Amino acid sequence: MKKTALFPGSFDPFTAGHLNILRRALTMFDNVIIAVGINQDKRGFFPMEKRLQIIEQATAGMEGVSVIEYDNLTIDTCRQLGVRHIVRGVRNMIDFETERSIADANRRLAPEIETIIIPTAQEFAHISSSAVRDILKHGGDYSAFIPEGVVL
Repeated sequence: MKKTALFPGSFDPFTAGHLNILRRALTMFDNVIIAVGINQDKRGFFPMEKRLQIIEQATAGMEGVSVIEYDNLTIDTCRQLGVRHIVRGVRNMIDFETERSIADANRRLAPEIETIIIPTAQEFAHISSSAVRDILKHGGDYSAFIPEGVVL
């Protein structure tokens, strides 16, 4: 039986850090579904179509990876897809505390779904989507922060 995990996020944009988490998740799961969500608390920088395109570029040729869009509770998406694991990446302790709180809430709502928290490799810990957006807004060189081959 193949194990599948959901890797949810707004991915605005998908960064080299996200790719690091994805690659490491693929060592634990046969399939990882990247679920691009709409975060009502954030105004998107890139439209959904562009975010999906960036992820497709970043993951081209990777086996076991698929990309979807969703606009509901992550646990509801997991249930709809028959997925029992959520993968989340963290860069630091602040991220960890936030993700732990979300994982605890999800566990209360859906005890059959487990969250796996993966710390980002140290060389990617400084990368965030908001930093990439800021670099883009100011015309800086963002190439070191996004996966190779991705065109923003």
